[in-house]
Amino acid sequence: MSRIYLFDWGDTLMIDNPSLPGKMCDWPQVEATPHALETLRRLSQRAEIYIATNAENSVEADVRNAFLRVGLDDYIQGYFCKQTLGVSKGTPLFYHMIIERLNAVPAAVTMVGDTLENDILPAAEAGLQTIWYNPGHQPFTSTYAGPVVHCLTDILDL
Repeated sequence: MSRIYLFDWGDTLMIDNPSLPGKMCDWPQVEATPHALETLRRLSQRAEIYIATNAENSVEADVRNAFLRVGLDDYIQGYFCKQTLGVSKGTPLFYHMIIERLNAVPAAVTMVGDTLENDILPAAEAGLQTIWYNPGHQPFTSTYAGPVVHCLTDILDL
């Protein structure tokens, strides 16, 4: 498999609830976003899938445990977190470090995320392909001209 996808965690593959304290893996209930399971299941047949998260208080094992609770972990090859890399996601350096660890070519990696500022624009600046997941049809004034999807399964058609 030569294609690699990086997915954001909160509000891209799993519903983030900022009103709940602590780590997502410890919340009483965790939930995948709509169509996350189907998208990862089908996409994993033709690509490698990794998580790229800026979670403040979760280490790699915590992130993996949250995905395990919703049944998405079977489709994920690895996890890259701010805690593990020591760099915030909103910078191209975050993505350069992931590319280096994957021994990949930036153009062969696609970042999928729900925020332009932290997920999409820094990844594009680092040379990655990008897909902005925008389920709420939020307007934007950025110069971003890449693909935009409103449902995760739309990624499968790109």
